[in-house]
This record gives sequence, C-alpha cells and structure tokens, in this order.
Amino acid sequence: MCEHPLPENSGKDPVTPRTDDEKQAVVNRLRRIEGQVRGIQKMVEDDRYCVDILVQISAIDKALKRVGYSLLERHTHHCVKDAIQKGDGDEAIDELMKVVQQFSK
Repeated sequence: MCEHPLPENSGKDPVTPRTDDEKQAVVNRLRRIEGQVRGIQKMVEDDRYCVDILVQISAIDKALKRVGYSLLERHTHHCVKDAIQKGDGDEAIDELMKVVQQFSK
C-alpha cells in the first residue's frame, strides 16, 4: 500500500491563530535548528569525524521533534478540541491520527 505524504497546505486556517509570542518562539527554534544544519554542512566540508557529525544530526532530529510536538499539542488543544465541541470530532481526530502517524515515522 502506497502512503502519500500530507499536503504541504491543507487549505485550512487555525481555529485560534497563534499569538505573536507563539509564532516568535517557533521561529526562534527553527532558526536555531537552521544554524545547526549549517554547522553540520561546515563539519562535512571540513571533513570532520563521522561520529561527531552523527551526534549533531541526532541533536537536530530531537530539536525538530520538540518543535513538532509543541505544534501537535497546540493543534490538539485548539483545533481538535474546537471540532469536537462543534460535532466534527471524527474528522478532526482522523486528521490528527494521520499527522501523528506521519510524524512518528
């Protein structure tokens, strides 16, 4: 069975838009991760020891997962909760489960 990745843009808007502080926190985390990726690129260019590079890749993977879990938590508390209260819970839960499955691969 072929599984397709989730679309980049579902066309939906958040039920509760992120606050400026929430946006800034996520953007700051992503910028730090971006800097870490650049650091790994430099490590490869400098022919650094493989294990050192792998340790940094693992750190980036964990950092991305933390960002993802924080977004997942917010989505559940706002969008999914709202859908359940409006009687559209089954669809929201199905969508949530698909993204959880995709995220946990």
